Order: sequence, then C-alpha cells, then structure tokens
Amino acid sequence: MTPPGSARTPIRPTAAALAVIAVVAAVLLALIGVGVAQTGTGELRIPAAGTTSLLRLLVLVALAVHLGELAGVRLARDGPLPRTWSAPASVTGAAATAGLILLFAAVSGLGLTTVYATREGKLLLVTANAFAFAALCAASRRPGLALAPLAVVVGAEALRAHPETYSPAVGVTLTVVHLTAASLWFGSLLYVLRTMRLRGGGRDVLVRYARTAAWIFAALVVTGTCSTLRRLPLEAVLTTAYGRVLLAKLALVGVASLLALTARYRMLRGGEAEAPARIELGVLAAVMVISALLTVVPDPHWLEWSRG
Repeated sequence: MTPPGSARTPIRPTAAALAVIAVVAAVLLALIGVGVAQTGTGELRIPAAGTTSLLRLLVLVALAVHLGELAGVRLARDGPLPRTWSAPASVTGAAATAGLILLFAAVSGLGLTTVYATREGKLLLVTANAFAFAALCAASRRPGLALAPLAVVVGAEALRAHPETYSPAVGVTLTVVHLTAASLWFGSLLYVLRTMRLRGGGRDVLVRYARTAAWIFAALVVTGTCSTLRRLPLEAVLTTAYGRVLLAKLALVGVASLLALTARYRMLRGGEAEAPARIELGVLAAVMVISALLTVVPDPHWLEWSRG
C-alpha cells in the first residue's frame, strides 16, 4: 500500500490551464465582488473590501481542505492515498489570518497592541494560532489531532460573524454547524475525487461519500435557512449587498445540489458519476468565493437593529 502523502499523479496541461483560469476568476471575483454587489444600494463603502474578501476566501478554503481531508481519509479507507494538503492548507490559513490582522490595523489606524485588545483582533489571533497548531498536528505522526484546533477555528469564525446582542448563542450555533457542513461538503468531495483519480476509479469511495453528503446537505440547508430568516429582512433581499450576494449563493448551491443528485442517480444505475461530481466541485468552489463575500458585506439585519 502506498503510504499517505507519497503518491503523485501527473497533471494534464488542459486541466492545469483550467485550474489557473479558475483561480484567476476566483481572485478577481473576491476583489471586486463586494463593490459590484453594493452598486446602487446606498450602503457605505467598506475599506479594503476586496483584500479582506480575498483573505477571508483563503481562510475558508484552508479550513475546508484540512477538515475535508480528515474526513476523506476515513472515506478512502484502504488503498493508495493522495498527497496530503493539510499542513500547507493550515499554514495558508494562518498566513491569511495574519494578513487580516495587519489589514485591520492599517484600516483602523490602530497599533497591533491595540488591535489585539479588540474583540475582532482577539478572535483573529485565536484563529491564526489555531491554524498554526493544526499545521503542526498535520505534520506529526497523529494528524487526526488537528481536529481540535480546527474546531477552534470554526468557533472563532462563528463568534466573529455574530457580534450582535440579540440571541448571539443561536447565531453562533447555526454558524458553527453551517460552516462545518460547508467545509466538509467541499473539502471531502475534493479529497474523494483526488483519491479516485489516483486509483483510476474507486467508485466505492464516492458511494461512501454520497451517503455522508446527504446528512451534510441537510444540515447545510436547515442552518442556512434559519440564518437567512434571522439576518435578512424580506424587503432587503434586492436592495442590499448582503441580499444580492446571498441570492447568488443560493443559486449556486441549487446547481451544486442538482449535480450531486445527478451523480447519485448515475451511481444507483451503475453509471459513471465522476464527471458531474467534478463539475459539482467547481460550483462549490464558486460558492466558497461567494461565502467569503458574505462575511464582508454589511449585515442588513444588524444595520436595521442599530438604527432602531
């Protein structure tokens, strides 16, 4: 059996070119997405919104890749495993979070010592340290220990996303479940497809993933719906950046869901399901970008509450 982290497969030029194009498109969307979404809304422009969105995207992807790999190894079971991306992912997450700290200091005009005394600064510092510890765990002989610091990352991100004074526990809990489910959907599928590519098939791995994905999707839908009802007044759906970005996310999640059902239908009929699963992964990558934008645009519910 090939040991974890030692297997490699050649990358075709066409696939490499498509990957580069996708990365460039994701970066551009992250940089300009908030500004485009705020067009005509009358909302205040957010300083360094593009850079913040890009760094937030790196944090989300880092979490998904590492968490998804921990789950994916269990789904893959016996057989060759693809090269591990856990440690580089968490190092990237730590670096991106450090960038957010520096950006926060630059935009606010505060010194780092003062930034660390703020709620936002403390949570970012916790996230950066948790990612660093997760990277150390990934490089150790017991990579599964990284689950603990990654849970800290999820918790810190949930607390950061809910600074409101109205029922914060509900918001934090919903975000913890939602962020975990979203990370597992993208990260696990990525690892499963890499495993299948390495093994030249491995339909059984995709079948095991599909069974788990059904529960992940259910958790994602329930928590996403509840969070939307809490945070987005109906009249603000089209008139705020948050509402517009959320509609784009819902549309992409709907497409990803149809692709997942298509792959599952083909598997049940004994057909080839890898192609729709790969397209599903690409759509989920776009969902990650949109999710990063949602963490930056103003929260319409919070704005309404502050006005009241």
